[in-house]
Amino acid sequence: MGFFDFMTEDIAVDLGTANTLIIHNGKVVIDSPSIVARNRLTGKIIATGHEANRMQGKTHENIKTIRPLKDGVIADFQASEEMIKEFVKQIPAIKKKLFPPSLRMVICIPSGITEVEKRAVIDSGRHMNAKEIYLIYEPMAAAIGVGIDIMEPKGNMIIDIGGGTTEIAVIALAGIVCDQSVKVAGDLFTSDIMYYMRTQHNLHVGETTAEKIKIQIGSATEDLDTPPDDMMVQGRDLLSGKPKQVQVSYREIAKALDKSILRIEDAVMETLSKTPPELAADIYNTGIYLAGGGSMLRGLDKRLSRKTDLPVYVAEDPLRAVVRGTGIALKNIEKYKTVLLK
Repeated sequence: MGFFDFMTEDIAVDLGTANTLIIHNGKVVIDSPSIVARNRLTGKIIATGHEANRMQGKTHENIKTIRPLKDGVIADFQASEEMIKEFVKQIPAIKKKLFPPSLRMVICIPSGITEVEKRAVIDSGRHMNAKEIYLIYEPMAAAIGVGIDIMEPKGNMIIDIGGGTTEIAVIALAGIVCDQSVKVAGDLFTSDIMYYMRTQHNLHVGETTAEKIKIQIGSATEDLDTPPDDMMVQGRDLLSGKPKQVQVSYREIAKALDKSILRIEDAVMETLSKTPPELAADIYNTGIYLAGGGSMLRGLDKRLSRKTDLPVYVAEDPLRAVVRGTGIALKNIEKYKTVLLK
């Protein structure tokens, strides 16, 4: 181990549309919303992560909150770079060092990404003093994180529902056999809820409130075994302009999300129909694995299971499955060499 190895820190990054997670030394050290707040007059970034998230929807004209990633890819290059820089600075072990160490990074990317978007990810890593950068496809990372042995000649199906995209992939022999990336995920669920509140209740609610509704009473089906209690939602009345509150049940949210979930179901069915027969036989035995924050939507596993006639399992701690897998790949770079792209 040379002097330079001593100066190098290994980090695994899950750059998500909604959340960015970073693993260092096998531990999740950063778990923050992917959002920055910028001062319009000076152009300076004044807050990142949780702090910027609290400002969302509550800013005045001189402060703007930006989500630098759209549909899982970098939309605002400068903001995303400054955001990652900030997050890396916050890693406890790196904070303590006199000099910023050079980094070895594994970053995960959506499977439907273009070459140009790939370059953008690599460039932003370069600007952050990374001397080695590896990329790994999200469904692959999710599969490793869920605990699937991806090296086996055996078919496994993984669905990763993030903030911007849903990635569906069939994996065998450390490769993606067929996959599909649909832009229906957590963010769309949130805007579905905003639209529903507007059209059904004449209530204008912000993104933060819609997100809260999704987490508290969100559901993929109208028949849950243990339904959540109704929720009181505050917003602005579209007719009178006054603040008001309405009571909303999980059944209504299931109605609001129905169309979007249908699109995910269709994509799953399409991927299954493209799967080679031997692998389809494996999937019949192993079932489908769900990862990502969107998989925590109540009743989604049940609904997909009904649609596909296959067992559906939600990963434990699904929000972190992708970054866990990325971290495992980073730790065993030799073993996973075939999966990592340079």
